[in-house]
Amino acid sequence: MKTSSYTTTGTKDTDIELPIVFSTPFRRELIHKAFTNLTSHKFQKQGRKPMAGMDVVADSNDPPTGQGVSRVARMQGGGGGRQGQGAEVASTRGGRQAHPPIVEKVIYKKLNKKENKLALCSAIAATASKDLIESRGHKIKGIESFPIIVSNDIETISKASEITKVLESLKLTQDIERLDARKPRSGQSRLRGRSKKVGKSVLFVTTDSANLSKAVGAIPGVDVRSVKELSVLDLAPGSDPIRLTVYSKSAIEEIGKIKSTHLEIMVKRQ
Repeated sequence: MKTSSYTTTGTKDTDIELPIVFSTPFRRELIHKAFTNLTSHKFQKQGRKPMAGMDVVADSNDPPTGQGVSRVARMQGGGGGRQGQGAEVASTRGGRQAHPPIVEKVIYKKLNKKENKLALCSAIAATASKDLIESRGHKIKGIESFPIIVSNDIETISKASEITKVLESLKLTQDIERLDARKPRSGQSRLRGRSKKVGKSVLFVTTDSANLSKAVGAIPGVDVRSVKELSVLDLAPGSDPIRLTVYSKSAIEEIGKIKSTHLEIMVKRQ
């Protein structure tokens, strides 16, 4: 499968033969599973103090029945603010939690290596589908070929003014401006300082992301990843395939070196 490549000024350069990775079948359920499992690797374990709500002097009647009062443990003492009040149990003020979170809970979800590789290859292949990119909400009017491949000159750009011109020449500015229509959130998220939520726009995939990361740092929604860092988390944010992606020529060559069992089977069939 061939596709066109472009220069940083937006003019057509040459036709490129895409690696066999881009022929991987689209597996939505596998991408979702990989995203869910990989997201769990960022979770932080939570727990509670074992004696929280229990470090008080409170006892129930002995014997607990036949006293004409409930069996709830009550605060002891010869006077004071809480004498006689219920304590310790979950139904009382300041008492323990009924079922508190524990640190021992397993929240790290494992994923088979072959499944992870197949999900990544499927997500990479999906970046060549115009229908999938549009279904995610990206604005791609006027863009002719997918995936979008640019010359290696883009990897040397380190200024925001230069990358802005490149985005305009490749007709990608329309997708970045799409994020301006997001309304501020209200409710609990606003009270907790999360009223603004930045969406996801263009993803640049290169072999070296050092320079380009500086250039796009001030542009909301635009990210840069090297081929070695590339993950399903980048290509399908929120497990929703698939993100508008721009590759450099060298990145396409590096992607062609990916080895996987399913790719070997596809080569044999050809």
